[in-house]
Amino acid sequence: MLLNIDLVSDFVCPWCYIGKVRLYKAIASLHNEHPDLDFRINWLPYFLNPNTPVAGEPYRAFLEAKFGNAAAVDALHARITEAGAPDGVHFAFDSMHVRPNTLAAHRLTYHLQAIGARQSRIQAITDAIFDAHFVHGKNIGDNEVLADIALACGENRDNTQAYLESGEDLGNVRRMAEQVKKQGITGVPFFIIDRKLAVSGAQSSTAIGAAILQALS
Repeated sequence: MLLNIDLVSDFVCPWCYIGKVRLYKAIASLHNEHPDLDFRINWLPYFLNPNTPVAGEPYRAFLEAKFGNAAAVDALHARITEAGAPDGVHFAFDSMHVRPNTLAAHRLTYHLQAIGARQSRIQAITDAIFDAHFVHGKNIGDNEVLADIALACGENRDNTQAYLESGEDLGNVRRMAEQVKKQGITGVPFFIIDRKLAVSGAQSSTAIGAAILQALS
């Protein structure tokens, strides 16, 4: 049996980073109990800051302006770090200097899904994009960075870079993000399980697993 899960997220959202790890943990646990159950994760784009410049902007300055001061940002980072640790999710906030524009990263994910890439390939790419931003402090809005990520995941670097520089699917990704907001989704991560049940926020893997079982029943 194939179960579809729509995952609405943004690659600069730390709670999305935690949420996708918890989702995959829930899936792994359910696989052990229900080996006949297969999953397809459909990544849907969301832009936390749609007006981010194409080249990105200074990471720390952006957050301090958004949350008021340096102390508030430090407290936020501490909460996020504490939340992610039990699931093995680590953050290197001090190495993050650019708040990237995530349109190109969403386009790359959209493209892989559109050409029917295997779930393992899509998971590898999305995992690597999150890691590049939150662990290695790379600018995931840069086409060169994304092409390097694709290469490390077994994709053709030249083809990936050519696609990113072509502007192909720009309109499709933007329209998809607009449609997500029209559905009333105002925060991420957001999980839509089998088009029946919605889960908002980075819930625990246990809670996500329970919601999946509820949808199945």
